[in-house]
Amino acid sequence: MAVEELQSIIKRCQILEEQDFKEEDFGLFQLAGQRCIEEGHIDQLLEIIQNEKNKVIIKNMGWNLIGPVVRCLLCKDKEDAKRKVCFLIFDLLVKLCNPKELLLGLLELIEEPSGKQISQSILLLLQPLQTVIQKLHNKAYSIGLALSTLWNQLSLLPVPYTKEQIQMDDYGLCQCCKALIEFTKPFVEEVIDNKENSLENEKLKDELLKFCFKSLKCPLLTAQFLEQSEEGGNDPFRYFASEIIGFLSAIGHPFPKMIFNHGRKKRTWNYLEFEEEEDKQLADSMASLAYLVFVQGIRIDQLPMVLSPLYLLQFNMGHIEVFLQRTEESVISKGLELLENSLLRIEDSSLLYQYLEIKSFLTVPQGLVKVMTLCPIETLRKKSLAMLQLYINKLDSQGKYTLFRCLLNTSNHSGVEAFIIQNIKNQIDMSLKRTHNNKWFTGPQLVSLLDLVLFLPEGAETDLLQNSDRIMASLNLLRYLVIKDNENDNQTGLWTELGNIENNFLKPLHIGLNMSKAHYEAEIKNSQEAQKSKDLCSITVGGEEIPNMPPEMQLKVLHSALFTFDLIESVLARVEELIEIKTKSTSEENIGIK
Repeated sequence: MAVEELQSIIKRCQILEEQDFKEEDFGLFQLAGQRCIEEGHIDQLLEIIQNEKNKVIIKNMGWNLIGPVVRCLLCKDKEDAKRKVCFLIFDLLVKLCNPKELLLGLLELIEEPSGKQISQSILLLLQPLQTVIQKLHNKAYSIGLALSTLWNQLSLLPVPYTKEQIQMDDYGLCQCCKALIEFTKPFVEEVIDNKENSLENEKLKDELLKFCFKSLKCPLLTAQFLEQSEEGGNDPFRYFASEIIGFLSAIGHPFPKMIFNHGRKKRTWNYLEFEEEEDKQLADSMASLAYLVFVQGIRIDQLPMVLSPLYLLQFNMGHIEVFLQRTEESVISKGLELLENSLLRIEDSSLLYQYLEIKSFLTVPQGLVKVMTLCPIETLRKKSLAMLQLYINKLDSQGKYTLFRCLLNTSNHSGVEAFIIQNIKNQIDMSLKRTHNNKWFTGPQLVSLLDLVLFLPEGAETDLLQNSDRIMASLNLLRYLVIKDNENDNQTGLWTELGNIENNFLKPLHIGLNMSKAHYEAEIKNSQEAQKSKDLCSITVGGEEIPNMPPEMQLKVLHSALFTFDLIESVLARVEELIEIKTKSTSEENIGIK
């Protein structure tokens, strides 16, 4: 029945001119053709399409059959023989139909699927899509539309993360990336071969450039790369990245020029659209490009060999800042790798303090602090801590001093502040051991820094448990200063500031400890009483109410807090004992001299 309907429609249209075809004819043709496929009359449909008498009709109406034919090809339930015939029909339609209509039809089919069907659809339609676009005159618009549609669909696919996931390629992203390179190559070659630099050729360049930058962002920003020792030349993302960077150079945008001009007042692009894009969208793409070149070494041989390590660090810091602002594990990891790669090229203590006047040289360590304190992944937290230490090591003395002040004022985290205080102690120790004192970690400059360290933020009412790491680090620093610096020498300025330290730090700490211990001892008593009655109760720790928990667990928490207070109290007592011994000894020496 469906075949007879289709033949009837064709017979009626054969006597008409192209311009006389009616809209209802298109609809009836599509409906009848679709029913032929559904009812299994595929061989008869092939004969109708192959008939030379129907050439004009197929040219104008045949594109309506693309959807049903493609859906048939994607259906795995179809017999191999029927699928083979469907492929023949598909090839004929691509060859015979109006390319403009075919382009839109193919792109609609690419947009339709979701999940794992996205890659199946793209892999099936890329070659026909390439053939259709090459027939069109307005190639720049067509390739731009196609690449944008393809990228939008590929961006919906999850990026494989582990070696096993890359090899399994469940969603087909790796296969699609490789196929997309083959799809794009002829158009890149067309740009290279066209020496006239016509307006159409420039537009084609722009569309290819947009695609390259979109690809650098997705999937390459989040993609993981196999170790070069284990990839055996089969890393799909390394291949994709290398080809994309190669495309950039081929269409007249060599990556050294782009990455070193990015962010400057002088624009890289010739068109307003790209000027607007650079501020809003390209930061991720440029960061991804920097990582691919400097960490993965892709096309790094194209870089000038005369670039200094400090210049490369300055260039990369903006990109590292972009990486650290993201939340994806793979992206943060790339930022840390790029930072490590850049810092390891530099001698310790050679990074001048003036670099901290560049915004990214302060925002990057602050970004590291956020990863250290907020990231749920332990390996990234530890790596960030190691990178912050490496960064500190590369700064000169004034740079270290400036960074310490900045992080003490901005980190708002007891553990981070303890880490900075330990670094301050290390710098003081190095300064005292040198023949020429370092002015940044002795005398008045150090006193100013100690004002940020040896104090309690809210005086005696400071939450000692929440700030215990910082307080212990501060007490250990003070103990070190008392032991190492004699009152007569007073290299650190400690002894002239001792009165302020006692008033702002030691005395409030005593009061705070007494208040905190009294509070927790009362809570322990309440918890023990609750344990006897076997009731659940809530308690307050660090200013926050702990949810209802068994009394045994509450007691453990409370005793742990008391142990922390006892530890702080013992170090505090030792510091005060050392101060008393030192001041008494100095007084006796002075009396002896007199």
